[in-house]
Amino acid sequence: MSETFTRWDAADHLTSKEDVLLYLEACAEEDPGDGSLIRAALNDIARSQNMSQLAREIGMTREGLYKALSENGNPSFATVMQITRALGMRLRITA
Repeated sequence: MSETFTRWDAADHLTSKEDVLLYLEACAEEDPGDGSLIRAALNDIARSQNMSQLAREIGMTREGLYKALSENGNPSFATVMQITRALGMRLRITA
């Protein structure tokens, strides 16, 4: 008997605003300092929502948003801020 596996995708499990917030917070805490984990988390979150609608809200094309949040993407800080605001979140820095 052989086992079969399916690829796990975080976007499939981000079903509530609380899930999204906790996921992004955890990724921000674990980010190695280069923003790569935060970018990846925003990609997962955007895919769990409506990517096209999110892109329109922040003034980008869907393809541009996909590219910015891709593994090789490097979104500007302004783009990250626009995405978080469009998702109904705000960035807070604490000591």
